[in-house]
Amino acid sequence: MHYLAPKEFLERYAAGGTAKTQKSAGKLLALSLLAGALIALGCAATNTAVHGLENVGLARTVSGLLFPFGLCMVIVTGAELFTGNSLLVLSLLERKCTLSGLLRNWALVYLGNFLGAFLVAAGCVWFGQLNYSAGGLAVYTVRLAAGKCALPFLSGFGLGIFCNVLVCLGVLLALSAQDAAGRLMGAFLPVCYFVLCGFEHCVANMYYIAAGLLAAASVPPLCVYGAYRWAVWRGARPAPHTVSSIGVIGGADGPTAIFVAARMQMERYLALGAVPLAAAAGLFLWAQKRRQKERKEG
Repeated sequence: MHYLAPKEFLERYAAGGTAKTQKSAGKLLALSLLAGALIALGCAATNTAVHGLENVGLARTVSGLLFPFGLCMVIVTGAELFTGNSLLVLSLLERKCTLSGLLRNWALVYLGNFLGAFLVAAGCVWFGQLNYSAGGLAVYTVRLAAGKCALPFLSGFGLGIFCNVLVCLGVLLALSAQDAAGRLMGAFLPVCYFVLCGFEHCVANMYYIAAGLLAAASVPPLCVYGAYRWAVWRGARPAPHTVSSIGVIGGADGPTAIFVAARMQMERYLALGAVPLAAAAGLFLWAQKRRQKERKEG
């Protein structure tokens, strides 16, 4: 199996950021819609496989073995995934792209991922894919969405950071290989880890929350946008996971930034890695003080 040295594949990604940020809006939307749909199909397959399993460890293991194929398909097809594109910060720091181009890419890709995931979620609900086990899959989907709705903001934020550390490493490891098998294996293992650990992926949650919401409410097609908006107000949003996926917090965060700095000998990456780590530490201390205050008041 042929592979590139770390410095080589990091430089390859940085150079590739130029093309990513210069794609037309139509092409970005099409490729990001594809990525959102592929990730959502991985979510649908995972839910179908585990909805009847009572053993949590076994369910997480099966999910971890199935879900990564969604990212593998994204990499092989050249689709645009928001969480992976947070690594474009690397291209920005290398002056391979502009800040406006980076922000444009993120905005269009996030929108396309949302549309792709939502279309798959709506199709699964309206065309009866959730009817497995006499509706047992639909019940599981609703409960999963409800659990994500109940997740505190700080928990979602922190779990989103861990998730995107692994997603970004998966993208970089896939770039290190020069054949299809190596690229798939490089992407597979980090994503398998984040699924096993239960970390939060904002694009996957676009499917999980939308499918659960639509299954619970039996919302007609014309009310898709209104249903999602209702979900946002109820707290069933991927916002904390999205925030923790963006740039300095997700794509170039802590361990990833330190890895990049060590391999490319760039001190600014070390400083970049310190920003999210300091922010995470501050949030942890704030959360601890808040809990102590709540206990005293209770």
